[in-house]
Amino acid sequence: MMVNGQRYRTVWLSEEDGRVVQIIDQRKLPFEFEIEDLPTVEAVATAIRDMHVRGAGCIGGTAGYGMYVAALEAANAPDFKEALETKAKQLVETRPTAVNLKWAVDRQLAAILGTDGDVEEQILVAKETALAIADEDADWCRRIGEHGLKLIEAIAATKAPGEPVNVLTHCNAGWLAFVDFGSATAPIYAAHDAGIPIHVWVDETRPRNQGARLTAWELGGHGVLHTVIADNVGGHLMQHGMVDLVITGTDRTTRAGDVANKIGTYLKALAAKDNGVPFYVALPSSTIDWAIRDGVKEIPIEQRDATEVTEISGLPIEAEGNVNETTIRLTPEDTSAANFAFDVTPSRLVTGLITERGVCEASEEGILDLFPEHKEVAEME
Repeated sequence: MMVNGQRYRTVWLSEEDGRVVQIIDQRKLPFEFEIEDLPTVEAVATAIRDMHVRGAGCIGGTAGYGMYVAALEAANAPDFKEALETKAKQLVETRPTAVNLKWAVDRQLAAILGTDGDVEEQILVAKETALAIADEDADWCRRIGEHGLKLIEAIAATKAPGEPVNVLTHCNAGWLAFVDFGSATAPIYAAHDAGIPIHVWVDETRPRNQGARLTAWELGGHGVLHTVIADNVGGHLMQHGMVDLVITGTDRTTRAGDVANKIGTYLKALAAKDNGVPFYVALPSSTIDWAIRDGVKEIPIEQRDATEVTEISGLPIEAEGNVNETTIRLTPEDTSAANFAFDVTPSRLVTGLITERGVCEASEEGILDLFPEHKEVAEME
């Protein structure tokens, strides 16, 4: 994506020091664009855990680069394999829900430890694998855009000339949530670039407001017409025919088509079902957990710090160029709060999955038709 005329991914290796991972610190957006250096595994783990980076693909890409840093650090340990596996465990334990994290770490471990060469060769393999994970994520998201564009084109064909297709999305499943392009936003960007009038309803999305802070910033930067709404407005819009389709992302999808996404996605799916609005989920296949079927029972749901609910941060209205945010309390001081970060939308509420290989039914049969190489594993279980 372009930022101030320069093309960026969300995570990359420093041109000045190829041993240092660099990221866009998403905590600072939309008020400040800041690049952060991650020179150590500890720094990478902190960035993932404390949401300097967030989103399934971006977490996976960052973890992939983190394993390259892990290999560099492990080279100085008495036992390379033991040190590497310890650092891998440190990365995996940062966040429990997004499957891309463990997928990237496991892929790196298999590649690094499967190399017959010496430690230097293993470090080279770690770097090459990290770059491959990032490139793959970006390419898959680009393809998701191409496949999702066809859905938007079909709706646009039913509209009066100049009338926009109205898409509702939840949280941020955009460029910032992946290495590039995004999942839910990829079809939106593709439609906009193809000249199709499009308008996006952007859920704010509490408690961390990734919609208002990140999705709105992204769409505005790309020139896409959009409107930020409170999280509870979506059902009303659907009742009044103001939403043509819903596209969300997902942090983990079971092989039967259940999707775990930002808390509140399930409620949007229920409203869409009740009002006959198509509800699509966009995802690269790295987000599919092939080991589980029942998302409600088997997907671990992260619970984050209650202060994300009881407090909120933003830029003072009369900031006059000052980008320092202010945090304020929203609740009585002695009030407790629960902060479930994700919920699970059962496959029966999902119209279809938009993947890098095409659009499929949200079912085990539909998914395996697109990814037949996983049929053997499914049959064994």
